[in-house]
Amino acid sequence: MEKLPKIALPAIIATIVLVVILAKSAVTIDSGEAGVLFKTFGEGVVTSEPPMAEGFHIVAPWNKVYVYEVRQQELFEKMKVLSSNGLEIQIDASAWYEPVYKDLGNLHQSLGQNYLQRVIQPAIRSAARSVVGRYTPEQLYSSKRDAIQDEIYEETKKILEKQYVQLNEVLVRDVTLPNTIKDAIERKLKQEQESLEYEFRLVTAAKEAEKVIIEAEGKAESNRILSASLTDKILQDKGIDATMKLAESPNSKVIVIGSGDSGLPIILGNQ
Repeated sequence: MEKLPKIALPAIIATIVLVVILAKSAVTIDSGEAGVLFKTFGEGVVTSEPPMAEGFHIVAPWNKVYVYEVRQQELFEKMKVLSSNGLEIQIDASAWYEPVYKDLGNLHQSLGQNYLQRVIQPAIRSAARSVVGRYTPEQLYSSKRDAIQDEIYEETKKILEKQYVQLNEVLVRDVTLPNTIKDAIERKLKQEQESLEYEFRLVTAAKEAEKVIIEAEGKAESNRILSASLTDKILQDKGIDATMKLAESPNSKVIVIGSGDSGLPIILGNQ
């Protein structure tokens, strides 16, 4: 086997070294991620420049790149907190969050990659304890679930305001009370509902009775006015009118026999 030329060996070595350097220097940022550059012989964490975007990057082999997920993420928390009267309540909640993209370098410098455990979890737990402590179990069970959700979100957001983290939403998925308290509340609500239904029936019955009384009084007044206006002469005239109409009917065979009271005829027919 022939010996390699003297220039070939250094070229091969240089190529190998270059490949190793490139392999150590190449950084690929995946979709939904961003990188924070750390300059070992420079300023350390780079905060004066935007984060490294998605794609392929070449950095000096003595520098480091810390990759962060910058998409919205979800934290699911089961928390045991106390109500206003000291009863233990369990809340299942979710928080949607993401790092502030332009401040990724500051986030890395001040909190690091475990910022979720350092600030977000303590913030949402503190806010949940504060908010739930304002309400009774009855309020939490029936009417205030949406209210505590909004209040936990606002208080958590206030805590995270200067922590380079963006809180998008807090969702209270479930509020669990002790079984004894839950049963007592349900009985109370059922009794209140039954009481309301009973009161409604009483009001409806009273209105119906009032309506009947008014109708009866109106009818009585109408009869009184009618009776006062019906003189013997008017009754006699109406009787004559009715007799004439019966006599003119083609279906009536009229026989007049004498006369009735007040001089009115008596009419007999086949109808």
